Amino acid sequence: MAFAKLYSIQPTLSGGHRITIEADLTKGLHAFTIVGLPDKAVEESRDRVSAAIKNSGYKSPKQRNQKITVALAPASLKKEGPSFDLPIALCYLLATEDIKFSAENKLFTGELALNGDVRAVRGALAIASAAKQLGVTEIFVPKDNAREAALVSGVTVYPVSSLKEVIEHLTPEIKGEKKRTRITPQEKTPLEESGNKVTHRSWSDIRGQESAKRGLMIAAAGGHNIAMWGPPGTGKTMLAKAFTELLPMLSEKDALEVTAIHSVAGALTGEIVTTPPMRSPHHTSSYVSIIGGGAIPKPGEVTLAHRGVLFLDEFPEFDKRVIESLRQPLEEGFVHVSRAKGSERFPAEFILIAAMNPCPCGYWGDTKKPCVCVPGAIARYQRKISGPIIDRIDLWIEVPRLAHDTLAPGKRKQDTKEIEQLQADIARARHHQAKRFADTNITQNAKMSVHALDKYIKLDDSVVTLLNESAKRLDLSPRAYHRIIKLARTIADIDESRFIKEAHILEALQYRPKRLFA
Repeated sequence: MAFAKLYSIQPTLSGGHRITIEADLTKGLHAFTIVGLPDKAVEESRDRVSAAIKNSGYKSPKQRNQKITVALAPASLKKEGPSFDLPIALCYLLATEDIKFSAENKLFTGELALNGDVRAVRGALAIASAAKQLGVTEIFVPKDNAREAALVSGVTVYPVSSLKEVIEHLTPEIKGEKKRTRITPQEKTPLEESGNKVTHRSWSDIRGQESAKRGLMIAAAGGHNIAMWGPPGTGKTMLAKAFTELLPMLSEKDALEVTAIHSVAGALTGEIVTTPPMRSPHHTSSYVSIIGGGAIPKPGEVTLAHRGVLFLDEFPEFDKRVIESLRQPLEEGFVHVSRAKGSERFPAEFILIAAMNPCPCGYWGDTKKPCVCVPGAIARYQRKISGPIIDRIDLWIEVPRLAHDTLAPGKRKQDTKEIEQLQADIARARHHQAKRFADTNITQNAKMSVHALDKYIKLDDSVVTLLNESAKRLDLSPRAYHRIIKLARTIADIDESRFIKEAHILEALQYRPKRLFA
């Protein structure tokens, strides 16, 4: 009886933890034990591994009178998912000396089917990134995960279809034996060829609402949060869903970061996310599903919207606890979730788009249709949005009802160049921001701290006077005061102005909530 050891990775949002897999075999009645804080999926790997080994042409662990102990180290780290099946099977076969190979600088991951096939797992990109950081040169991943893992350069990725295939690749040839088939490494796929494709285009379908379009362009240019309010059916949801068309493609660094998050969370629908993600949870969604949490902390919608957009339709209808918990990600770009079994810090840097009616019936303040809500119902509805949340939203846009004669088919001339011009203006504004913050980790105007405002923003005396008088008249909080400056800086960037002018301040001020929540 013998001992064997090899390595795998437990993927996490921050990368991954190296897991040392050890197998020890001793004489005695059959027993197969997995230790090291395994979850149910890891514990069940005993049966999957035994069947896969038997159906790959080797003697099943259940057919031997021996005590098998598999340890997953470090023992203090919770092990989750079926991705340890493949390394456990290989480690067992090494311990029994049924196979021989060097496990140095190699890493294995994959779920085993009962017939020995290798199934896809979550977090392949995070596994490959962690392997590179650890100095591992070769990783063996399921064939369906190979293109995703191969996005990480500097690591040789081997796509594995079955346990038998990986054994044949790893074990040395015996003299006189039939030549073994070796696995061909996965070629690195260019980012632009493996990205997700955007198929839904709806900006050209929007009729009117020019002020809302202007607000969305400013939000996209500077990374500002925006709220749209108005009667039902005026196009708030359509505007929000069309917003991602304005955003530029993710950089390679951001694309890999977002893809790793979605892969670990099991939300990856393609090979890589190259366009900003848009998450649109229903207003009945729970606190945990949106913010993250659980007995063992898991990411929520705010993390899946990282580097993209979080769209909350019917904003006041969300649980008040959910709305208030947005304070930290909107201000700091992350959420910190603490539970008895651990704590995690999840990235959550997104643009918030909130859409809402002004009251429960939707017609408070409407010029055509009377509101039927009692005053108490309107007050309760509007109180769901607290002052701290209002302060953290830079643009408040009213989306009024449209004239019916503008809605008939064929009445609006399609302008195919409108979206192209908006995208060009946004790209130009973002270029100015990139130059301004080249020596920092700030990416957009909305992310500037107070210290960064002092360093990068210079205001003329006339502009300061206008801003101070307006802030006093509107009774702005210090946070809202600073956000006005950030918003004005974005408007100036769109106008390609080196300095913030009075007109930019005035436009920024008009986006503060006036009638709503008054």
